[in-house]
Amino acid sequence: MFNIQKAVSRLDYAPKLKEIKVTDIKQGIGVFTPLPDKPVSFAALKETLKKAGYKLAAADITVTGTLVREDKAAFLIVAGSAQRFVLEGPSVDQILGALATVSNVEISGDWKTIGEGKNAREVIVPVTGTKAAGEKTSAVGYSAKYSCANEVSFIPARYNSATDSFPLSGDVMEVPNLPAKRPAPIRVTSPGLTVYKGGAVTPRLYFIKQHLGNLEVNRQLFDLSVSYTPSPRVQLEAEVPVSRTSFDNKLTSGSGTGLGNITLWSKYRFFRKVKTYGDRQAAARFGLELPTGKKDAPTPSQVNAPAFVRQQLTPINGGFSPHFDVAFSQAGGRFIFGGNAEGILRSERGGFRMGHEIRINTDTEYVLLPRKYVAPGGELFIIMETTFVHRGTGRLGGLPVSGSNSTEYYLAPGLQYAMAPQFVIEGSYQFPVIRNTGPMVLRTDRNILFGVRFLF
Repeated sequence: MFNIQKAVSRLDYAPKLKEIKVTDIKQGIGVFTPLPDKPVSFAALKETLKKAGYKLAAADITVTGTLVREDKAAFLIVAGSAQRFVLEGPSVDQILGALATVSNVEISGDWKTIGEGKNAREVIVPVTGTKAAGEKTSAVGYSAKYSCANEVSFIPARYNSATDSFPLSGDVMEVPNLPAKRPAPIRVTSPGLTVYKGGAVTPRLYFIKQHLGNLEVNRQLFDLSVSYTPSPRVQLEAEVPVSRTSFDNKLTSGSGTGLGNITLWSKYRFFRKVKTYGDRQAAARFGLELPTGKKDAPTPSQVNAPAFVRQQLTPINGGFSPHFDVAFSQAGGRFIFGGNAEGILRSERGGFRMGHEIRINTDTEYVLLPRKYVAPGGELFIIMETTFVHRGTGRLGGLPVSGSNSTEYYLAPGLQYAMAPQFVIEGSYQFPVIRNTGPMVLRTDRNILFGVRFLF
């Protein structure tokens, strides 16, 4: 629930991020002890979580302070911040009856803000009230959590997450999208977002083996993705690939390294319905693939192959290309299902492009560990992804290339492990089930992926 933690950390009275804990991932319950010299506000907490995509259902609070009575009203005054809490409710007289005024007492109960602006007041509906630990009245603010003087323990609880920072979906942490968000699918587009007013850095390394006849091709592709989420609905992302390609046709061999086409993405999540320990969400994504990659192909003397095949040994599939993508996912309990459909319109660069593409991907995930799921972190996901790709006729020198179209279907089992709410490692092995490719298209035999994700 990293997204919840990060949202709460923006409050003026919030402690450090690592001190904001999630104690029950199924119910969305968290605790934190605010700064002792800052006044607190339930309304501010509720609004902060709302901006991050969460709904605060209720909150409990435990406060230590000086009990004061004025006429029939009772108040609790905290020494560090001098903040006054109004004590109300049907059980006030009964709970406070045994407590003397001007004494160091600890009150626990339901917390809320009544009124707005200058007329706003913080209210506690007491459930328990006892004389606080400590002999000095100056030691006001004993924290039940830390058991040290001059701290007050506030316990916000029972909030329903509604973003991407829970392990079941993302964006940190949303039960909507994982440790800060559920670690999104590995190869399939996730409709979830990264951390609100935060993001993710995702470096990935691919090991790809291809062939065509006696020509064998091995690629090592490093792909760095950086995303940022400025609002609960929008995500911006940049993807930078660098690849090394080596080839061998039994007569000649060679290799080359170069930058691929950089792609800029924007995603808009237009639907989300949250429930306890799960959610549904959908998003549309638009990308622009820029003609930044290396376009120089091996010469005929380096590899004896047609020009269209030699062009496939470069890091690019063409030039400027728009991408259109729609994604959906549904999470419930330990299962997550999702998928996306993507269209790519390719333009020529240096007289070369692969065919336009349609891609349909599916994603099935299961939270294998921990078996007793209480707090976020330490999740192990088993993943099975599928990819269907149809590629139309490519072009070379402005002319269509016969035999350059293809239809392929792949399976990719994988694993993800959330080592910490902000850090995920992942890997998958993709292999072909159906390959109906033309005689001018390299055939992919396997695609191994290793990656990490760091949420910030």
